[in-house]
Amino acid sequence: MALPPVLSETLRIPVIGSPLFIISNPDLVIAQCKAGIVGSFPALNARPEPVLDEWLQRINDELDRHNQENPDNPAAPYAVNQIVHGSNARLEYDMEMCVKHKAPIVITSLGAKEWVNEAVHSYGGITLHDIINNRFAKKAVEKGADGLIAVASGAGGHAGTQSPFALIQEIREWFDGPLILSGAIATGDAVLAAQAMGADLGYIGSAFIATDEANAEEGYKQAIVDCGADDIIYSNLFTGVHGNYLRPSVVNAGLDPDNLPVSDPTKMDFGSGGNTDAKAWKDIWGSGQGIGAIKSRGSAGDYIAKLISEYDAAKARVLGS
Repeated sequence: MALPPVLSETLRIPVIGSPLFIISNPDLVIAQCKAGIVGSFPALNARPEPVLDEWLQRINDELDRHNQENPDNPAAPYAVNQIVHGSNARLEYDMEMCVKHKAPIVITSLGAKEWVNEAVHSYGGITLHDIINNRFAKKAVEKGADGLIAVASGAGGHAGTQSPFALIQEIREWFDGPLILSGAIATGDAVLAAQAMGADLGYIGSAFIATDEANAEEGYKQAIVDCGADDIIYSNLFTGVHGNYLRPSVVNAGLDPDNLPVSDPTKMDFGSGGNTDAKAWKDIWGSGQGIGAIKSRGSAGDYIAKLISEYDAAKARVLGS
């Protein structure tokens, strides 16, 4: 099945910048879109609630202005991430804002609800749903999701445990719609590899933490540059759901990363990390295993330009072999 125009027409490389809790903001999203990838942010990053209205208006206005001034180089679309879990008391309001501003793409996580998909479809938008296994993928499509984000082993934040090869292969046995792969992707070569195995786009998050526009503290940004795959630990302590986190941040919080207790999943708290005094995302830094490819800090635009160059070189290398 051909990709919908929103995921193909204005992208300079098949990549979605994944929504980063606390870190993604309008500055980062706008920079990502102008550079040619889908920029995204969690609705919960806009606080208090009315700020979401302001953010969406600003993003729409700035991207519209860019497109008018650069008709031959239009911006890619943006996406809003909605946590569709019962603990998110803002969901109804945040979806009203997405409908009001006609967010082109809505990424849903931690639950699938038909009414959310219907709301996005009402104005012509599309929905992409985060999944970690084939069973959840089928449920999401049954409830109306247009596409899937396969969150494989090695992805930052709330990640699954399955190999990307296995996960993509099983989904492609029955689903021919938009399929995005998340899991340790940080180079243009990896984006091409994701496509080779059957995904349509790559999903990149951790690399953007080190960019100038990201709303991350300096220590977090530098840790992305300094650390590698061996510095990532997998635990459900901090939110009740398993995720990948930077070992140095766990140590800095006074915890032993090699002896973390198992959390009670009934005490999920995706906003603050209610299972420990160290708060997820703020004190305990999420990260995927692909950060070994990040050797320096800079602007989002410069990083995306590097991705595009790597992607083009990888295609030329493969096609020339």
